[in-house]
Amino acid sequence: MELLPISTPHCRVERDGHVLTVTMNRPEARNALSSDMLIGLASAWAYASAEPSIRVAILTGAEGTFCAGADLKAMGQPSTDPEVQARAAQIPNFHWKGLLREDLPTKPIISAVEGYAVAGGTELLVGTDLRVVAESATLGLFEAKRALFPMGGCAVRLPRQIPYCHAMDLLLTGRSVTSAEALAMGLVNRVVPDGQALATARELAEDIASSGPLAVQAILRTYRDTLGMPEPEALKVSDELGWPVIGSEDAKEGTRAFREKRPPRYEGR
Repeated sequence: MELLPISTPHCRVERDGHVLTVTMNRPEARNALSSDMLIGLASAWAYASAEPSIRVAILTGAEGTFCAGADLKAMGQPSTDPEVQARAAQIPNFHWKGLLREDLPTKPIISAVEGYAVAGGTELLVGTDLRVVAESATLGLFEAKRALFPMGGCAVRLPRQIPYCHAMDLLLTGRSVTSAEALAMGLVNRVVPDGQALATARELAEDIASSGPLAVQAILRTYRDTLGMPEPEALKVSDELGWPVIGSEDAKEGTRAFREKRPPRYEGR
């Protein structure tokens, strides 16, 4: 893997071919969110969108923990790294961008969860597109229990992603849930043995990276752009985004590769 210069002390950003791996790297604090980490996350998501060769990203946490939520003190203080401080001034709303609340990347994100993914950790998970969690992982939105509010967007997003009663259970009680409960609710995609979340996420990432990048990005954008639209209007948006994909060079290559019984070589055009 290649460590990218957009990394920060609390956020390691690496690329391996078409896959970007973003690691929250503050294990001494269970990878609790800090300004330094959020600047690194915001930088990673911007890079994923801007770099054509990146087709999918993985979000994970260092040393067996995903993210234990916000460290309110650390989030209110600037990074101790002067270069990271300078970058913060160039990223408006880096907190919201890092948390995947706004300016979502144009490429899909897979979360790979070990250990705790609670409060802001669960909010980050809800901002991703595919979710792999270890058997002993713990998830939950604790904000209401502490008289706080889930500012990462879960009060809006969660009832749109899972059944209403399950979403309200998580949001209003502030209780933690196991990986098995999260799977039953439809909150996550896969539960895997402890220590295997990242490896499984990488397998998923390779599957996505082998698909046509224009098709993947258009599918993702169609979903996002049509949220809340009546079906006839949504289908118009779907057609506007879908027809250029159908007529792309990649689509022709996909057909040729199928006919010639070989792996396709997509170039994103």
